[in-house]
Amino acid sequence: MKVTIAYIEEPPFGWTDANGAATGADLDLADAILRAIGVTRIEHRITTFSELLPGVAAGRWDMNVPLFVTPERARLVAFSMPVWAIRDGFLVRTGNSRALDSYALFAKSRDARLGIIAGQVQHESAKAAGVRDEQIVIFDQQADAIEAVRSGAVDAYASTALGNRILADRIGAPLAAVDHRHEANEAEQLPIGAFSFNRNNRDLLVSVNEQLRIYLGSPDHRSRMAKFGLTPKELDPVLVR
Repeated sequence: MKVTIAYIEEPPFGWTDANGAATGADLDLADAILRAIGVTRIEHRITTFSELLPGVAAGRWDMNVPLFVTPERARLVAFSMPVWAIRDGFLVRTGNSRALDSYALFAKSRDARLGIIAGQVQHESAKAAGVRDEQIVIFDQQADAIEAVRSGAVDAYASTALGNRILADRIGAPLAAVDHRHEANEAEQLPIGAFSFNRNNRDLLVSVNEQLRIYLGSPDHRSRMAKFGLTPKELDPVLVR
């Protein structure tokens, strides 16, 4: 049995290493789950974020690495049970001289520019907080957003807090990670991520969910995820009790 899984270049969740092999926390989790349900051949398909949902919906591959679950996305694809919960954050230049640490502050700083990957949930979060379209710069690839922060073309790149921390640790100066600060009167909903499938591929979805219920929270799961920087903070909120 063969399964093709699509991923994007977004450490620590997935990326292509120096040898050209696909690696990352989400791909490692997928490998453990798929092998356990009897998949003998796993192929990895690199793509862009904007192509993940259309690609799996059209049947160009079998499943996607986890991404944030939203009602709009759930109308296009079938999601597995959640596998992590991760807050937003910003990648900024070291020192963050403008102290930009929330979407609300970007909305108030009308000349501030925010980089976002096309199709990611941070776009809607920023707009909901009042960030104007002309403040938002859309990128297809994470590498381009990182370079824009480095060069000063944008003031920050919005993504997951975990991913930005790992990027900042890996790249170093002049980049730093800042967690998103919620306003005192702002309700926080912890975003959850899940694998996604073609809505007609129910057999694979059911098998993956059955194994996820067994595997998530196990010592092997925690050990695998810890190698990529995922801690109980990101894992425990979605575990089935």
